[in-house]
Amino acid sequence: MPDSPAGPPAPPIPLAELLAREELGLRRIAGPAHADLLWVHTSEMADPYPYLLGGELLLSAGVLLKDADTYVARLVEAGAAALGFGVAPVHDTVPQALVEACDRHGLPLLEVPPETPFTAIARAVWRLMAEARHRELRRVTRAQQALATAAARPDPVPAVLHQLATQLSGRAALLTADGEELHAAGRRPAPEARTALTRLARVVSPATRAAPAPTSATDTVAGRQLSAYALGGGQGLVLTLAADRRGAGDHTVAGIAVVLLSLLTAPHQGADAAGRSAALVRMLLGADPGDVTPLLGPADRWTVVHARRTAGAPADPLTAGALGTALGSALVDADRHLVRVLVTEADRIVPQPGWTLGASATATVADLAAADAQASLALGRAEATRAPLRVHRPATGLAELVPREQAEAHARTLLAPLDEPLTGTLRCWLSLHGSWDRTAVALQVHRNTVRQRIARCAALLDADLDDMDVRTELWFALGIRE
Repeated sequence: MPDSPAGPPAPPIPLAELLAREELGLRRIAGPAHADLLWVHTSEMADPYPYLLGGELLLSAGVLLKDADTYVARLVEAGAAALGFGVAPVHDTVPQALVEACDRHGLPLLEVPPETPFTAIARAVWRLMAEARHRELRRVTRAQQALATAAARPDPVPAVLHQLATQLSGRAALLTADGEELHAAGRRPAPEARTALTRLARVVSPATRAAPAPTSATDTVAGRQLSAYALGGGQGLVLTLAADRRGAGDHTVAGIAVVLLSLLTAPHQGADAAGRSAALVRMLLGADPGDVTPLLGPADRWTVVHARRTAGAPADPLTAGALGTALGSALVDADRHLVRVLVTEADRIVPQPGWTLGASATATVADLAAADAQASLALGRAEATRAPLRVHRPATGLAELVPREQAEAHARTLLAPLDEPLTGTLRCWLSLHGSWDRTAVALQVHRNTVRQRIARCAALLDADLDDMDVRTELWFALGIRE
């Protein structure tokens, strides 16, 4: 059902805390031991039902008490939390009929001694509520700080959900409008609760409703308190929560998380848009330049970036989209192991927390496919050298002294015996100064595979690859060819 209006101004006070105040001398003589007090109200009416809001500790001396069973039944119907009965001046003891009625209807009954004024009880309750309110504000403040810290981590969306689940001692999940779970943290609820959460997600998601949708909704299923909150930004994402209890400050903590997640997921595109973007990137990197140019607009220089998560975690659409936003581009293609981004502003390409990046040299539309290969090599070199970012550098220096046509002819002749993956392996191996292990890491192959390929290169080229002159000439030729 839609979320209710704002709750009481302070968290409810457990009945046990009030009974623990020895100076009041209160004693529970009937009814259950557990109750939550929201207010204190004093009334000597025969039927105070019309004046009760629910959750009260009702204080009475029984001036007009006649039918104890009807009186207690009406209090329970009104939602009273407990009854405090003052002994003297009307009654010398608590009437036995009242004790039995409270036991029968499940209403806690407190005996108030003659020396305890009702105002002292009210003052004690308000003091306890103020203390609880202060504790709750501290808890919300700590939760806000923890969520903000999580939002600054390399995996902000999962980190925020994990911190939210920890703060609320439950489960937090991010769902699409159709109920697909993108990220989650905390203990998985029962199947009926998961079904109810999916239903709540549809209730609050604007994408599934023609009329304006509520921003939040709650339900209770299988003993779990369920909540759903629509994220801002119009992307149709929903935050769902499942916990064993719902505290007074939980709604505030959830609201903080909603704001953070709305900001963090703002780059996220729907499944269809993300799929179109990825398909466009793949096409641009392999299509005919004449077909691609109209799609790319006015930009004439592009940089291809390859990225992988530093810790080896999969690259989901949310984190890939956030990376694209950090690099200033919406052209993102992501799978579980690699993200490719087309960037127009090369100065935006800087190290990103939690990512290892390889960037090509700037290229025209006609050279995007070659730039893609450069970015792949740069990423491999970055991973092999544990650098957060490597940028491909075109050949300079002595290479500029040789006429281009002659250099290209020499490179073609020298490297003619080699094809892929031998050429790529040789270039990577030379760039890493002949390190077998680093080359294996960069190419994501076994070090014995690297050894076999380099040995094959040496045999086909009929050259000693331990000779620095041979290495230098091959490096020069590889640079020219590339």
